Amino acid sequence: MSFAEISDHVPAFVTRLWYFYRIVNSRADTPEELGFQLSLDDLGRPLIDTTFCVLDLETTGTNSQRDLICEIGAVKVKAGETVGTFHTLVNPGVALPPQITVITGLTDAVLAPAPRIEQVITSLRQFIGDAVFVAHNASFDLGFVKAAFERAGIDDFTPTVVDTLTLSRRLFRDEVRNFKLGTLAQRFGIENRPSHRALDDALATRDLLYLLIERAAGWGVTGLDDLVAVGKLTGHPQAKKLRLTESLPRSPGVYLMVDDHETVTYVGKATNLRQRVRSYFGNDERRSVIPMLRHLSRIEHIATPDVFTAEVLERRLISSLAPRHNRVGRKKRRPIYVRLDTNEIWPRLSIVYQTRSQGQYLGPLAGRHQAEQAIEALQTAYPIRRCTTHIGPRYIIEPDAAPCSAAQLGVAPCPCSGSADPAAHASAVEGVALAMQGESEHIIVALSERMRSLAAQQRFEEAAAVRDRLSSLLSATTTARLVDAVTSAGRARFTLAGIDHKIDQGLVDLDHLGVIHRFDTSEADTDAERLLVARMIQRASAQSRTISSVESSGQWRFPLSEPTVDRLGSSERDHPVPVNVDDTNLPAGE
Repeated sequence: MSFAEISDHVPAFVTRLWYFYRIVNSRADTPEELGFQLSLDDLGRPLIDTTFCVLDLETTGTNSQRDLICEIGAVKVKAGETVGTFHTLVNPGVALPPQITVITGLTDAVLAPAPRIEQVITSLRQFIGDAVFVAHNASFDLGFVKAAFERAGIDDFTPTVVDTLTLSRRLFRDEVRNFKLGTLAQRFGIENRPSHRALDDALATRDLLYLLIERAAGWGVTGLDDLVAVGKLTGHPQAKKLRLTESLPRSPGVYLMVDDHETVTYVGKATNLRQRVRSYFGNDERRSVIPMLRHLSRIEHIATPDVFTAEVLERRLISSLAPRHNRVGRKKRRPIYVRLDTNEIWPRLSIVYQTRSQGQYLGPLAGRHQAEQAIEALQTAYPIRRCTTHIGPRYIIEPDAAPCSAAQLGVAPCPCSGSADPAAHASAVEGVALAMQGESEHIIVALSERMRSLAAQQRFEEAAAVRDRLSSLLSATTTARLVDAVTSAGRARFTLAGIDHKIDQGLVDLDHLGVIHRFDTSEADTDAERLLVARMIQRASAQSRTISSVESSGQWRFPLSEPTVDRLGSSERDHPVPVNVDDTNLPAGE
C-alpha cells in the first residue's frame, strides 16, 4: 500500500552520537591561540549542528530527463538521531520496464494505486527543506529530484551535496573490491542492508554516512565544509598529509609550507586558512604543487585580523624568506625610473636607476620594459627630442651636422643639428612633465586618436603597439601617484571594515595589530609594500568599503581619481601643448 509519511521524531542509532562529539571536540584552535575571538561563522558549520537529508530513489530508467520516479525514500538526521522519514511509492504513468521489476520487485499493479509525482513533490520539497542532500551516487538521485522540481515549477532548490559514493572512494580506498552500497554494507557490517527499495537503501546510506564521518574525523574533518572537501580529493597522492591542516582556523591569515629540512618552501595568504590549504589536496594540477606537498612536513600559520594585514605579512615573508615555490616577490628588484633631465637646455627622457640628479622622475617601475614602453608613449604623443647627445651651455653645433633618424622621419626635433624650435620643444617638455605627474588626460586623447587612425588604415599591429605603450605609461603614472599618496599620508591611522590600522610612510604597523611571528622581516622590500598598501587602500576606497576614522600627519588623498577616455573627449581642443596626432609625420613602421 502506498503512502507518504513524515514522522516528527524517530530516534535511532543514538549510540553513534559520540562520532559527532569526537569530531567537534577535535578542534585544536582556541581564541587565545588565534589572538582574537572567533565567531560561529569562522568555525564553519559543525557536523553536530548539521541536518542531513539522506535520499534514495527507484526510477523507470537512468535518464532524469526522460525516465520517471517510481519510489522515494528519505531519512532526515541530525547529531546522530533520525528526526524524520519520508516514503512513498509513485505511479509513473508508464509501464514499468521488466528489468526494473526484476531489480526492485515493483510491478505496474503495485504502483497503480500510488499517487502521481505531482501529488507528492511539494511534500518532498518541504521535507528536504534546507538540509544537506545526501545520496549514494548523488548525481543520479539529485538529477531526478531537480527534474521533478523543475516540472512542478519549484526553482529554489540548490542544496549542499554530500555523495557517500565519492567519500567512500576516498576514505575506503583499497579496502573493498567496489563501492556499491551493498558491498560496503556487507564489508563494514552496516545494520540496515540495501534491497533496491528506496527506504531500505536510504537507511543503509544513512548508516554509511555515520561510518564515513567517523573515518573522516581522522583526516581532520570538523565541519561540513571539510566533509564536502574530502570528497573532492580524487585520490590525491599526498592526501594522508591532510591531517596537517587540522589546527588551521577558518579565518584570515598567512600559511607557511615547511619541508622536512625545516625550510619554508611556500608562503600564501587566505581569507579562510583551513579551506585554502586543504584545497591543495584537491584538483590543483599546477606543476609546482605536487613536489611541494611531497616534501611537506608541517604547516605553520599566522592568524591576522583581516585580509589586508594578511597580504602585507605575506609580502614581507616572501621578500625575506624567498621560498622556492613562490614565483612573485622573492627578489628585491633594483629600482628603475624614467627621468626627464631638466639640467640640459634641451631636456630629454632616459632610463636611470637612481634619483640623485636633478630632474623629474617617474617610478619606481616594474622593469626596464615598462620604462621603455612609457618613454615610447611619451615620445609618440609629444615631439620631444630623442637623440642622446648631451647639450650643455657650451655645446657647439657642427656646420655639417646631420639630423638624427627621428628628425629625418619627422617625429622629433634634433637640436644637436640646429633644426629644432626652442619654444615648440619647451612646450612639448611641459606636456611630458605633466603626463609624468599623472595628468594623463591629454596624452590619452592624443594616443587614442593615433590608435583610431592606425586602425582605420588597417595598421592593426601598430595600433596595438600604441595601445600597449599607453597602458604601460598609465600603469607607471598610476603606480607613482599611489606610492606618492601613501607616502604623503605620513603617520596615518584608519579603520578598514572595523579593523584599526596604522601606517607610517606607507608601511603597516603589525605590532599594533598584535600579529606575532618568529620570522625576521627587517630586510623586506619596502617599496613593494608601499605599493601594495596603496593599492589596497585605493581599492577599498574606490569600492565604497568602509574606511573611516582617518587621522594623518600628512595629506590623505585617497581615493585617487582615475582619468578615462570618455571623460576626456572634449578636452583635446583646449590643450595648449602640441601633440603628435598627424599621421603624415609618422612612417608605417613607427
